[in-house]
Amino acid sequence: MPNYTSGLDFAQQLDQNDPLKHFRSQFHIPKDNQGNELIYMTGNSLGLQPKITKEYIDEELEDWATLGVEGHTEGRHPWLHYHEFLTNTMAEIVGAKPLEVVVMNSLTANLHFMMVSFYQPTAKRYKILIEADAFPSDKYAVESQLRHHGFDDKEGLILWKARDGEELANYEDLEAILKEQGDEIALIMIGGVNYYTGQFFDLKRITELGHSYGCTVGFDCAHGAGNVQLNLHDSGADFAVWCTYKYLNSGPGSLSGAFVHERHAHRKDLNRFTGWWSHNKETRFKMRDEFDQLPGAEGWQLSNPPILSMAAIRASLDVFKTAGFDNLCKKSKQLTGYFEFLLNELNNDHIKIITPKDPEQRGCQLSIQVKNADKSLHTKLFEAGIITDWREPDVIRCAPVPLYNSYMDVFQFVNRLKTILN
Repeated sequence: MPNYTSGLDFAQQLDQNDPLKHFRSQFHIPKDNQGNELIYMTGNSLGLQPKITKEYIDEELEDWATLGVEGHTEGRHPWLHYHEFLTNTMAEIVGAKPLEVVVMNSLTANLHFMMVSFYQPTAKRYKILIEADAFPSDKYAVESQLRHHGFDDKEGLILWKARDGEELANYEDLEAILKEQGDEIALIMIGGVNYYTGQFFDLKRITELGHSYGCTVGFDCAHGAGNVQLNLHDSGADFAVWCTYKYLNSGPGSLSGAFVHERHAHRKDLNRFTGWWSHNKETRFKMRDEFDQLPGAEGWQLSNPPILSMAAIRASLDVFKTAGFDNLCKKSKQLTGYFEFLLNELNNDHIKIITPKDPEQRGCQLSIQVKNADKSLHTKLFEAGIITDWREPDVIRCAPVPLYNSYMDVFQFVNRLKTILN
């Protein structure tokens, strides 16, 4: 842990010495009515727009205008293969092989498509295990899968809960659940980074534990992709899904990513929903051939890709590629560590950081629990020029994102929070 100090000069010095500081100017920072930049701490909900995004989308609009359908093969970035332009960088960011990654669909849709293949219940082994405070969409999705297969969604859903009086899930409790019910659990599906607490789970440990009991293991990495080193291939997970509009800055409601481990790449026995984009590329346009499945994650595609959304993803991934994801993760730990230090320096009994203290067990998000607070605190922060994320009943989620947040952002945030709390 660096030797942080709490003065303004120190924040300015950190920014001055930051090798990634110039990336901030490559993003549109929201401003107030007077034209002052807001302190934006919600990249964990919606990432800011890279300035090159408009240029990338405009290129595709121009090709559509001038080429029409020929843009599929004659465009500057031919639409026929557009998703392939995203694969290598995306694979690097999530720690996978290109064969294992594809960008397609939206997040919960991809989760369902993965469960079509990897949730194969039997009369004896049918239960699904998730963390108790999973993102609601994940819980709704797995409950609906249980019902779809004819099981009771309350009896078939197992919740990995934090202990009374604690916020973070405990691995010993997960081991106890599996020891007791492992032979009844068909699928373990955990949020790789918990959206509420910011706890970054040990994907490899969970996967190895689940596999030792014969369970399939998958992760929703919406709050992990572009934030932490997921190392999906090495984790051994069967599948993972993530969105691209949070830390990957691709715009509201943009496309999702999916990972399928290479050991499943050539498995034609896996049940799946199919469409023409999962068919052999060489014969796809012959149109009358029997289905010939593509290997790897591409074999889970259904439709030709939405190009304008993919152009926005390509713009953001190009920024990531230039910055280097390892460099961003290094800055993230320093920036979040500094944020944590300043919050602790407030020495205020009313605030408590519920995110793990260990930098290896979190990303950039810190979840700040504020005693006796309600959403009016969130409103006061907004009035003070700070955009945060309020989660009931009493938590502010704040994410200093290394691509565009500065040490000065963090310093000013804590100063303004102190004024409001006092």
